[in-house]
Amino acid sequence: MSDMSDTLRLLHDAGPALRRLRKAKGVPAARLAEISGKSRDTVHRLERGEDVSLSTFLAVLGALGYGIEIKALGRPTLEEMSRRFAEEDDGE
Repeated sequence: MSDMSDTLRLLHDAGPALRRLRKAKGVPAARLAEISGKSRDTVHRLERGEDVSLSTFLAVLGALGYGIEIKALGRPTLEEMSRRFAEEDDGE
């Protein structure tokens, strides 16, 4: 699998990023729940971008072999802004 990297600016962005990682690794949600020690419902809530604890997010991310790097973001890119506003338009 290629190295995946996402810049997450909002909690809402974490769910889809986690789903992409899980699917890229070919791990079913039920298996991810089992190896992370969380419920399948929790994994699905996280993937939908719903609010979960940081410890839950880190446990699920760690079960996939990933972690978080904290870095200065600067201004959002045009692509990030376009994607964000497109998501808002879809929700209306």
